[in-house]
Amino acid sequence: MTISLVVVKHPFDAVLVVAFGGPQGPGDIRPFLGNVLRGRRVAPERIEEVAHHYELFGGVSPLTELTLRQADGLRERLAQRGTPLPVYVGMRNWHPYLRDTLSTMARDGMRRVVAVVAAAHRSYSGCLQYKENVAEARAALVAGGAPGIDVTYVGDWYLHEGFVAANAAHVREAIDRLPAATREHAEIVFTAHSIPVSMAERYPYEQQVRDTAAAVLQRVGRSGQPTVVFQSRSGRPEDPWLGPDVCDYVKEAKARGVSGVVLSPIGFLCDHVEVLYDLDVEAAQVCREIDLPMARASAVNDHPAFIDTLADAVLAVCDRYGHGRPLEVVKA
Repeated sequence: MTISLVVVKHPFDAVLVVAFGGPQGPGDIRPFLGNVLRGRRVAPERIEEVAHHYELFGGVSPLTELTLRQADGLRERLAQRGTPLPVYVGMRNWHPYLRDTLSTMARDGMRRVVAVVAAAHRSYSGCLQYKENVAEARAALVAGGAPGIDVTYVGDWYLHEGFVAANAAHVREAIDRLPAATREHAEIVFTAHSIPVSMAERYPYEQQVRDTAAAVLQRVGRSGQPTVVFQSRSGRPEDPWLGPDVCDYVKEAKARGVSGVVLSPIGFLCDHVEVLYDLDVEAAQVCREIDLPMARASAVNDHPAFIDTLADAVLAVCDRYGHGRPLEVVKA
């Protein structure tokens, strides 16, 4: 058997955006949660509690629509910048499932793909697990007799100018929604999804979140260290997770005499149900009870500067392999 190298002149055929997924109606909620929680021991009452969060929003997570809008924006931006590539979306936990998207890509003749995981900060659950799911879907594709698809991932972009600028713009808008007397001294509180401490010790997640927060705070024109809190904790109560929790923090802030808070979900790329419930419902209720003015900044969603971030990340990979990419070809 010999191995030779073939140089591919056109390095990539398409872009794949990999995201979490979300239910699109009341009937989807529990099957969706079954996918999310597969293999985990979760009390039935906890599952029903989370299901209720989705029911409050009609059983529809905005994540799918927002991710599709991000993908549409990325497709348009790549075309504007001279690299027209089709952009596909594949979800881990709901339609369009990754395996279905990859099957469509294979039928469309896509063989070499740039992939973007819809998470700015690296952890197992927010990055590596997605890549494992992509690898499983690729293996299933080949096992079913379809052509294989080669996947190359973009690099980190948690400090990209566009990502920082989009978050900062939304923070400024939120500050402007506070009562005039509280705006100047309101505290900007950055939130991200909590993860187990044991996971945080193995991945750069927490430091990357803090680095993004510091960059956004500076862009807004505030000095000092950023305030970073966490939300959406799950798992066993006895297991340590990153904190403090956002609701606990706003109570402490009120006790210190803080005049108002802006909650900025920099750990999320769109205003999906975890953001809507944990911040707009739960944290907002706590702030009302303690009489603390609060405004919630939007996630980056499809802000033009964030679309620029995605385009730059994809184009950086294309540029890296712009003169062709050596691929192994195995011959018997």
